[in-house]
Amino acid sequence: MENWSLVSICVLFGLTARWAVSLNSYSGAGKPPMFGDYEAQRHWQEVTYNLPVHEWYFNTTDNNLNYWGLDYPPLTAYHSLLCAHVAKLINPDWVELHASRGHESYGHKLFMRATVLVADLLIYIPAVVLYSFYLSEGSNKKKVCTVLCILLYPGLILIDYGHFQYNSISLGLALWGVVVLGLGWDVLGSLAFVLSLNYKQMELYHSLPFFCYLLGKCFKQGLAGRGLFLLVKIAVTVLVTFALCWLPFLSDPGQILQVVHRLFPVGRGLFEVRTKRFQYSRQLVILSRYFQHIIAGPCFSRVMHGSVPRANTMRVRVHPFVVQNVGS
Repeated sequence: MENWSLVSICVLFGLTARWAVSLNSYSGAGKPPMFGDYEAQRHWQEVTYNLPVHEWYFNTTDNNLNYWGLDYPPLTAYHSLLCAHVAKLINPDWVELHASRGHESYGHKLFMRATVLVADLLIYIPAVVLYSFYLSEGSNKKKVCTVLCILLYPGLILIDYGHFQYNSISLGLALWGVVVLGLGWDVLGSLAFVLSLNYKQMELYHSLPFFCYLLGKCFKQGLAGRGLFLLVKIAVTVLVTFALCWLPFLSDPGQILQVVHRLFPVGRGLFEVRTKRFQYSRQLVILSRYFQHIIAGPCFSRVMHGSVPRANTMRVRVHPFVVQNVGS
């Protein structure tokens, strides 16, 4: 009972730190024409609420992809739509098509900050607590310290509550995958990670540890028996989850290709420049369209090389790659 009281205090500390940071400004505030990632998230709510699904990822008269075009997977779009419905109930001006572009007000800022906090409370924080107490090693005191350290990690707080994003959702879902895998629920672990991947494509960086762990477990159980059955269950779970997430786009191959094109914008350049910063402008010059075919290959190779576990350090356990998921 005492441990859970300490955990509650840790959670309150984490929430206080998050809200304290959120009281400050965000990147791009009062800086037209793009207004920063805060406006990107608000604009996605505007787009998903007012336009049919088949226009979300396409450039149209009502959806200018050069102005914060949607470039995250479908779960992000559905989350934006959910937030948009709540925003509509509070103040319809916040998601009015075209007229709401660049909208800034104290009330709207409070709403947007609250959506991040709710996501943390529902997804990320419970996963952190469960991981710390059921998968991490050490005394109860050490486990409480683990909760506090993870919840006060400044990188995630500054990005989500200062700059403004929803990284806690994708990381939280990935961490849920780690937790349930550690408890032996392989199918649920696969489901959780696929959901995280369908929320943010950056979770591809964490896909190899999940893949290697699950495949290794299948081999360990024997592909001629239980291992094969487990492999089939995991494969079906992954395919069905992907199909459900992408269901509105599956009727038209053109829709699928356009969504993939938006998620992996090699054709638009390895960096999409939307802000007037010197370093981004410099990258735009260097990474011009002339060099795209040269750069894309090495970049892919470097990412894969960095993602593959070293032979001398790879151990088929859940615990080692948890830290990577939380700290990234």
